Amino acid sequence: MKIDRTKKAALRRKYNVRKKVLGTPERPRLSVFRSNKHIYAQIMDDVAGATLVSASTRVKALRDQSPRGSNKKAAQIVGETLAKQAMSVGIKCVSFDKNRYKFHGRVKALADAARKTGLVF
Repeated sequence: MKIDRTKKAALRRKYNVRKKVLGTPERPRLSVFRSNKHIYAQIMDDVAGATLVSASTRVKALRDQSPRGSNKKAAQIVGETLAKQAMSVGIKCVSFDKNRYKFHGRVKALADAARKTGLVF
């Protein structure tokens, strides 16, 4: 299977971020994925290989708050919801994995909302 240049560059960026960020039971990893229509975030423990908490704009409760899942407002709602769920489970500190994306726009909005709600990273 041949991978084109842009996909290869995206994978390289992703691997460069992932070799520095690891989720442990004490400090799990908050990973962000954004598509053209939605944004997804999950908190994972890489040692156990388990997802502890997740939120996205595809969840019906969040879709009602923001009908468009591809803007900063939707990313803020996802960040707040994820942080509230994490706090209820007992997670306070996380390592932030921005994946292959620049830290601006929707990714930054999600991170700032999670920080404002109480997550530390």
